[in-house]
Amino acid sequence: MDIFLIVLGAICLLLGLIGCVAPVLPGVPLSYVGLLLLHFTDRVQFSWQFLTIWAVIVVVIQLLDYFIPAWGTKKFGGSKYGVWGSTIGLLLGFFMGPWGIVIGPFVGAVVGELIYFNRHPQTAIDNTNPNKNNNLNRALRAGIGSFIGLLTGTILKCICCGMMITYFVKELI
Repeated sequence: MDIFLIVLGAICLLLGLIGCVAPVLPGVPLSYVGLLLLHFTDRVQFSWQFLTIWAVIVVVIQLLDYFIPAWGTKKFGGSKYGVWGSTIGLLLGFFMGPWGIVIGPFVGAVVGELIYFNRHPQTAIDNTNPNKNNNLNRALRAGIGSFIGLLTGTILKCICCGMMITYFVKELI
């Protein structure tokens, strides 16, 4: 039974690592399941404190993964429209496969900003002044912020899964 749990745990960890970049798989939670499966063997026993800390880390990383693209949009000068656009783009992107997850927040942030400039013309930049960026450039900058936020979330997930894989392998050696 232990060998079955170890193999299943290793599969969960590998699928979790793939899930860090493939949005169809919940990467970090799958990796955590891999650690739990190793814990349920007779060979390895993690402390409950260790498992609880990792459970909290998994929940925090999963939540951050949804909020970081919107935060990136805001940091790069996006308005609330861009933040909402980024969030809606991320949610719609789930239905469009892996590329939808990558492109959705970017496109959503850009569209949200363009809607904002359309509804609030007083904040729009005078396009006749060549020394100022135009509204499209501002919207694209917000989209880039969303994309950087998405990349940041992906890197966080990869680091988290990599650490869980390290613990898994270390305990087996």
